[in-house]
Amino acid sequence: MSATPVTHPTTAPTGTGTGTTDAGPDLEPVLAAVRVGRTEELPALIAPLGAAARRTLLAALKALRAESRRWDRNRWREREIMRPALLVAGAGCHTGAAAAATWLAGRDLRSWQPLPVDLLLDLLRDRDPDWLADVAGRLAARAATAEDDYPFISELVRISGGPVPTTDAFVHGWVRSKTSAKNLHTDPHARDLVPRLFETAEPAPVLAWRSDPDDPHHWPSALAALAESGAVARRVLVDGCTARLLRGGRPNQLAFYLVLLRRLELTAAEEQERAADWIAMAADGPGAVAGHAQEVLARLGVAGTLTVGQLAEMSGLVLFRPEKKFVRAQLVLLGKVLRRDPQARHELLPLVAGVFGHEDTALQERALKLVAAHLMPEDEALREELADRATLLSPVHRPLAAEVFGTATAGSPDDAALPYEELLPPVPVRTRLGGPPSVAETVELVAAVLKARTPDLTEYERAVDGLVRHAAGRRAELAQALEPVVADRWWYGVAHAAPDQLLGLDVVAAAVLGRVRAQDLRPGRPHRRHGHPRDCVHEALGAVVLDRLREAAERIASDPLPFLLATPTWDTGSLEPDELIARLTAYQEAGIRPAPTDFAQALLRVRRDQAAAPAAAALGTREGRRLADWLRTDGEPARTVREVREPNSRAVQWWERARQAVRRIVVETGERLVIQREFPAVFHPLGRPHTEGSRCYHWTDESALRRGVLPEDRETLAAWAMTAVTAAATSEERGAGEELPRLAELGGPAGPVLHLAVATGLGARHTEDRLAAVDALLVLAARHELDAALLGRDLAELLRLGTVKPNRLADAARTAAATGAYATTWAVLAEALPPLLADPAAARRGAGELLATAADCVERTGATGPVPSGLADMAARGGTSRLLTQAARLHTALTASGAGPDGPGLVR
Repeated sequence: MSATPVTHPTTAPTGTGTGTTDAGPDLEPVLAAVRVGRTEELPALIAPLGAAARRTLLAALKALRAESRRWDRNRWREREIMRPALLVAGAGCHTGAAAAATWLAGRDLRSWQPLPVDLLLDLLRDRDPDWLADVAGRLAARAATAEDDYPFISELVRISGGPVPTTDAFVHGWVRSKTSAKNLHTDPHARDLVPRLFETAEPAPVLAWRSDPDDPHHWPSALAALAESGAVARRVLVDGCTARLLRGGRPNQLAFYLVLLRRLELTAAEEQERAADWIAMAADGPGAVAGHAQEVLARLGVAGTLTVGQLAEMSGLVLFRPEKKFVRAQLVLLGKVLRRDPQARHELLPLVAGVFGHEDTALQERALKLVAAHLMPEDEALREELADRATLLSPVHRPLAAEVFGTATAGSPDDAALPYEELLPPVPVRTRLGGPPSVAETVELVAAVLKARTPDLTEYERAVDGLVRHAAGRRAELAQALEPVVADRWWYGVAHAAPDQLLGLDVVAAAVLGRVRAQDLRPGRPHRRHGHPRDCVHEALGAVVLDRLREAAERIASDPLPFLLATPTWDTGSLEPDELIARLTAYQEAGIRPAPTDFAQALLRVRRDQAAAPAAAALGTREGRRLADWLRTDGEPARTVREVREPNSRAVQWWERARQAVRRIVVETGERLVIQREFPAVFHPLGRPHTEGSRCYHWTDESALRRGVLPEDRETLAAWAMTAVTAAATSEERGAGEELPRLAELGGPAGPVLHLAVATGLGARHTEDRLAAVDALLVLAARHELDAALLGRDLAELLRLGTVKPNRLADAARTAAATGAYATTWAVLAEALPPLLADPAAARRGAGELLATAADCVERTGATGPVPSGLADMAARGGTSRLLTQAARLHTALTASGAGPDGPGLVR
């Protein structure tokens, strides 16, 4: 509503647009109270005002609100003091429900404190009930604020007598407001809002906190009591829980509904009525939900109220879940049903045979014995159907399968005679960067790099190359095309930007547009540091990337280069020696002085091929001789030394204590004097000795650029990554493993440090890091660079130290083998197992799984060679534990394949 024009006898205060008038009351006391935050005085000041005066005051309040939005950060305290007063005063002046709700929900009028409910109600209590109910409904519909505003909205509903809002945010606010669930039976909103607990898009967070049976405010018990008293229909709760569990979600979100369902103690009839729901939950639900559903269905199945068709549908889904406990429980249930109803075998036994291909040989055996127990002599057609699936069984079970199905159908002899063939992934194909980009392509590359959160090395290097090339001959055209792309960068409107504030590609683009001066880019000027430890290798690699860009920008501004020497040949960052020699030749013919940082980066990127050294020396230039020396001996990676570091529980920083409180292997890189003596100063940290220092943390958005500094020295990069990879195995850290497959694809020797990093990654805490380590292992194997025995010995030491846990290694080994790399996996495990077998605590969690994977590999490959030390003794102990049964299985498989005395095995 527009403000009524008034005449001001005196000058209005800045930003208010009003003062006293001849015809109306003086509004200045109200505005003064608002400015200084005297919120509690406002109801008394506004209540006497008529409609016209409130409209005038509202206009002034809107002007004051607009003015406060323009205040700079130095007036933040004044703004915070004024916010609640401005909110209350404006609410009291609005006459329309929609406008009042919009004003009350304004984010710029909110502070960290809740709404002043009592003051607002004092101002609005005398309004029409329908108006109050309308405001309540509109506020409840605002998802961003309704939960916090629940106390105020609830009071508006109470005063107006209007309908209870049922929006998600209002329901969440209602739940949060209940300090005790015991008084739900007296809550006037319970009948309307309890059904909505099962329908909101996201469950109310408080419900997850109030599901603990020991909680005195246990919501499931309170809701069950409502159903018992009849305040809420029992069916509403039961149907709501099952519907919510069927929708799925995070386990912590579903826990409340599962606890409530159990607390309601469903009758057999209620469970039978929802059989289809239980089947769906057992198939796709999270572990706890699926477990409960399977328990319910098992009760129905044993009681005979579950039809064979329903049981078959359930089994066809549950038997293919990855969790072994569900498969095991389902086989037990099927056994009970088959004993009660033998005629069900024709429908159920084919489903049991589906377990023949399970990765767990113990489950294979259980399924095979179940089939043997219930298959009748007259079931010729069924026997033939099941025999076809018996070929999926592990070789260890083939003798029993031959007894059950007959020797002719228990696996093809021709298949057994075929030699094993290892399946490895294809070798990663390197991609050339392509030719020099045009001006238009350069601008597109610059735009992509500036917008990308994680720059791609190929795009980044081509963008830099294009900027340098075209700045030398077509700078005006390049600058004109570049302007629209960089118009939103902070430095675009600056005459001379400070180079130390320009990061990444910005410094080169700014040089092309003349926004940075050459003298500000001269070598030796300090770079910004980011608070990382002095020995932080990430900072050192990032400094090299930035220094090369600053150098390129300086040459654009003073003495343009026709192209850069260090632009890679391949997408890994590597540079072919003949290509670098050709570029140096072109520089020599044109009389161009190479840029020191660019040439040093080229040396670190060049593929070391001694055959190219004579051609480099033949250039007759200083750079040619340095390149020749680098290709011969100077470019050899730094020596590395590894040691076992004892626990240190006295680390100063708390985040360091968890990492240093365990025994671990640390790697020290040796000194590279040639880098410290002949390279520019920014490279010197890369040539200094480095060992485990303070843990540094970096975003991974520039990891590709950092790897591109040393693409031919993956051993050094692996040594520097060891701290993070070890932390991923010994603590809750995640993400370090993703570097491993990328390191495996780089150039340079695949030496002991890279193998150690991969071994450590195979025992990482989180699945995604273990998967990345498996990828690295397979890449090395596909490139014929994997030393399986070395990797196995590293794993043996890491298992002994406790850095790698058997269950995690078992998961990684099983994943690697499942890709078809059974021989590779066994070659690794053959060296890793002896120390584990000799350990008195070998029954640790996962050791049996590791032996099962090893046995599977041996059975599939027909591996021959000596039996790992300690295996024969463990196999002879007998017993039914997972560890002992799998030890006996592995021993049987190796000796059946012709293994000799104790010692590591070989691959046929």
